[in-house]
Amino acid sequence: MSQTTGTSRSDRTGHLTEATDNGRTATENDAAARADRPAPGATPDRSRPQPARDASFDNAKYLAIVLVAVGHAWEPLRDGNPTVTALYTVVYAFHMPAFIVMSGYFSRGFDAGPRRIQRLVTGVAVPYVVFETAYTLFTRWTDHAPDRPISLLDPLFLTWFLASLFVWRLTTPLWLRLRWPLPVALVVAALATTSPAIGEDLDLQRLLQFLPYFVLGLCLRPEHFRMVRGRRMRVLSIPVFAGAFALAYWLVPRFTGAWFFHRDSAPELGAPTWAGPLMTLALFGCSTLLTACFLAWVPERRTWFTALGAGTIAGYLLHGFFVVLAKYLGWYRPEWVHSPVGTVVVTLVAAGVVTALCTPPVRRAVRVVVEPKMAWAFRTAHDRPPERPGTRTGTPSLS
Repeated sequence: MSQTTGTSRSDRTGHLTEATDNGRTATENDAAARADRPAPGATPDRSRPQPARDASFDNAKYLAIVLVAVGHAWEPLRDGNPTVTALYTVVYAFHMPAFIVMSGYFSRGFDAGPRRIQRLVTGVAVPYVVFETAYTLFTRWTDHAPDRPISLLDPLFLTWFLASLFVWRLTTPLWLRLRWPLPVALVVAALATTSPAIGEDLDLQRLLQFLPYFVLGLCLRPEHFRMVRGRRMRVLSIPVFAGAFALAYWLVPRFTGAWFFHRDSAPELGAPTWAGPLMTLALFGCSTLLTACFLAWVPERRTWFTALGAGTIAGYLLHGFFVVLAKYLGWYRPEWVHSPVGTVVVTLVAAGVVTALCTPPVRRAVRVVVEPKMAWAFRTAHDRPPERPGTRTGTPSLS
């Protein structure tokens, strides 16, 4: 994401796109929990197996985070290399939309209840504050900018995703109440592209322009994902990806890929204002199609990397330090790095680093800042004031 840096960071957003521990929606888990709850006085049946995680979503998250890291690693290789630029453009067309669609899908059960709000704070807000501060301090050194301020309103590098996810998830009940949520979200995104006056607070352009993908995820159901996982879809995806690469290659000298960053309005990209809404619809269709083609190739069974899908938040938030450090240390300066062999080496190194960052030992090491418990910061049921007679909220009756 270099410039778009997105990537991503769920109700347990420690998994970047999860709202639950097993790949089901929170609503489904709550219903299952009620069904499995023993009757008063009964002994819980601890022998019953717990529902397994959905391997396909863990696989998708791992593959998507690899594409995020590889995209960042390719950015310094684009100058004068149309092949890398075309690949970079194709990857940027769908890797963050795929993450955001899955984030929306696993946010369907968000009801703004106390437990959901607690998870939102510990899984999104706290990591945002920690890593926004960490990246600011780190880039003060790498960018030789000792006076760079720490601003929680101006997301730095890849932290924009956490800021956006916080707002998207907080507004989930609203989108679920609307009759036509996706068209409304597309109108909001389209209007954002017409206004260069939108400030940089919370990277608001990205927040609004990526919003339709989150709302699309809210609208999806399990059967929609099953539809794109068949052999027929995999076969159809081959010419789609080939066509996307050919088009991207042809557009390299004719089109700015910054449209896929969703960071600027149309006038800021040198286009007429009316082009913003048109590009919003065109890019949404393109990115959605490529996301479906990507998901078609995601294995449904458990693989060697399935377990790594649970640690994508660590890989997402930590790999940026390696990207910044590689540029600072001049690892892209040798000419051979910009050759075809060098591009392959850079790709493999980026994939290997982010894979290592998703492993359980790393996840455990950073859990204190990525998935903190923080029970001390929240009220429990015993801490809440008792209800007063004649009221529903515990406030005194006016009569």
